[in-house]
Amino acid sequence: MEIKGKIIHVLPLQEGVSRAGNKWKKREYVLETQEQYPRKVCFDFFGDKVDQYPVEIGDDVTLSFDIESREYNGRWYTGIHGWKLEKNSAPAAADIPPLPPVVEELSPFPSSGENSSDDLPF
Repeated sequence: MEIKGKIIHVLPLQEGVSRAGNKWKKREYVLETQEQYPRKVCFDFFGDKVDQYPVEIGDDVTLSFDIESREYNGRWYTGIHGWKLEKNSAPAAADIPPLPPVVEELSPFPSSGENSSDDLPF
């Protein structure tokens, strides 16, 4: 699955050693979608992916992820695990629409240099 958005939080790195004696690491991030009603999505990278995809707050990204649920003591927990991340580039100057031209407002009264007596109805 894929989702696009902006990184709004980078949570601290978590590290440990498994029961088998292998070192592991995980980092969680929060992405906010850029829709009419933005959604916040917390996801993680595990192992080598933490270093493979360095992400900073404010990065506009496309995340490829898997969703996995697991049961523990009668309760279910769902995780969103990233497996690929692409940083979206900022729009080029040619992609930004030009600003509309500035229109000067005209005064409804004639300037003092004009002969205003010709415009009066009496």
